[in-house]
Amino acid sequence: MSGGGSGGGVKTPADFLKSIRGRPVVVKLNSGVDYRGILACLDGYMNIAMEQTEEYVNGQLKNKYGDAFIRGNNVLYISTSKRTLAEGA
Repeated sequence: MSGGGSGGGVKTPADFLKSIRGRPVVVKLNSGVDYRGILACLDGYMNIAMEQTEEYVNGQLKNKYGDAFIRGNNVLYISTSKRTLAEGA
């Protein structure tokens, strides 16, 4: 019953995290700060390495970093970016 069937059924959090490597993500920290960029890698402690990272405080862009490393105990959640990083119209 642990099957990874072809119907796209239930995925574990580990499956989700493996599937989003190399894709745009939003990482929300416990402090409320958002980091948006490309997920390079992560480990079992939720330590995260990102590329093309942008830091947002209260929804406003504050800094841009080439690469960033976020310690896992600061992470509230990781979300995929369905929208483009440059949303303004």
